[in-house]
Order: sequence, then C-alpha cells, then structure tokens
Amino acid sequence: MILVEKVTLKDIPIIQDIAHATWYPTFEGILSEKQIEYMLEMMYSTTSLIEQIQIKKHHFFLVKENEVTLGFISVELNYKNQATAKIHKIYILPANQEKGIGKILMYKAEELAQEYNQKSITLNVNRFNKALGFYEKLGYTNSKIENIEIGNGYLMEDFVLEKHL
Repeated sequence: MILVEKVTLKDIPIIQDIAHATWYPTFEGILSEKQIEYMLEMMYSTTSLIEQIQIKKHHFFLVKENEVTLGFISVELNYKNQATAKIHKIYILPANQEKGIGKILMYKAEELAQEYNQKSITLNVNRFNKALGFYEKLGYTNSKIENIEIGNGYLMEDFVLEKHL
C-alpha cells in the first residue's frame, strides 16, 4: 500500500538520504560533481531543511510503500505573496522511478494547492533534466527560462513550468 505522509523534523535524515541517492544519477552529465556537492549542502543540510520546514513553512511529504520511503516532495504556498504554489523539490529513488510514484506526489502537491485556494502551481526544472517530459505529461507548460546564480560561481539553468489549477 502506498501512503503519502507529512514530514516532521525527525524525517530530515530520510530526506537527506534520498537527495544524496538521487542527485548524482539525476545530474551527472549535467552538473559537475563539485556543483552537485555544493547544492546538496546548500539545500539539504540539516540547518537548511529545518529552516525550510519551520521558518519558510515549506510542506514536505514522503511517499512510502510498505513502510519503505521511496521519495519526497516540498511545496511552498503563496509563493512570492501570490496565489501560487511552488514545488521546490521532488525526488524519487532511482529504482522506483517510472512507476507512478512521482505522479502521486505531484497530485498531492496539486491537492494541497487547491485546498489553500492557489490559482496555479509552478516549479523549476534544469533545462537538461530528463524529467521535463514527465512534467509536460502532467499538464505543466514552460512559462520562461531562468538563470539563477547560487554562489561559488555556480548557475542553475532552469525552465520555469506552470500549471493553472
């Protein structure tokens, strides 16, 4: 049985484990190993995750099958003070990709957004990430290209995708 559960602070090590297990296969060939390491530390350190959960109020959810965690998603409501939800993170363990698990988490994000009267949902995806087609199949469209300087001379080269709810 597949369950989606809200994250608590005790789940931070699980999020970190999944991030480390997914980032290298997802971004090797797109980003340098040094940039992957930098971004993992920036986004997934315990301090950063506590800030995202407690201060920024991002909603994190784990997806589990038979008590085994397969992935997670994080969503911010009222992004930039607009009636827009922003998916900041969605990662599924590589062995469980292409089995509908990501779709379950995306639907959870959309359900949360609708519950809080968000008019749209948005996310950034690296322009070279093979997941782009996955988002397009779910009705997300490319609204713009964005380059984000993240420090250390690194750049995130993204498409911004959007879906109206």
